[in-house]
Amino acid sequence: MRPRSPRIEGAKVNIVSRRLFSVARNFRAFFVFNPFSQLRRYIAIAAQNHLINEDIKAAEVRLVGADGSQLGIMETSKALAIAEESGMDLVLIAPQATPPVCRVMDYGKYKFDQQKREKEANKKQKTVELKEIRLSLNIDTHDFETKVSQAKKFLSAGNKLKVSIRFRGREMAHTDRGIDVMNRFQEALGDAATVDKPAKLEGRSMQMSMSPRTGKKAEN
Repeated sequence: MRPRSPRIEGAKVNIVSRRLFSVARNFRAFFVFNPFSQLRRYIAIAAQNHLINEDIKAAEVRLVGADGSQLGIMETSKALAIAEESGMDLVLIAPQATPPVCRVMDYGKYKFDQQKREKEANKKQKTVELKEIRLSLNIDTHDFETKVSQAKKFLSAGNKLKVSIRFRGREMAHTDRGIDVMNRFQEALGDAATVDKPAKLEGRSMQMSMSPRTGKKAEN
């Protein structure tokens, strides 16, 4: 078989290289120089504290109307005049874009609504705590019922439970009784709780993890 000429092989490599470079250049141009390609991402990651009105120092900006319409690239002074005519503010929402992106909006109302949403979100957030209930092999009826009532209160507040029994001395020979106590406790809670991790012996301690049952409220 006749070997290929090094010149031919080199020429093919150069052609392929030029084509790849051309594709890469066009691909880069689209994302870097096409201002609309990443506009949504710019708006999404814009900072919470924006520059507004005369604080915007860019010579020209891309303007988005109050209704979200694209008004194009223009001098910042003209964009500011449009905002003033509308009785609104010119807000810089994407300073990293080229040119920077501004939007016409009522900035005072925007900040008020934002703070209101944050307060409502904080109210809805609940801090889930892990509460521990300690039982014993020889727990009497009164103490047992007190522990059950306490556990139901924790569950009603949305907290998780860790139920534990500590075996002392010769009690290690009667771990089966510990399982019985745990099962009684689980049955006493009824629909108030669901078992995340069943009772398990770890060293001298037996533990069981429980959570509030969804849609159920504990009855005291």
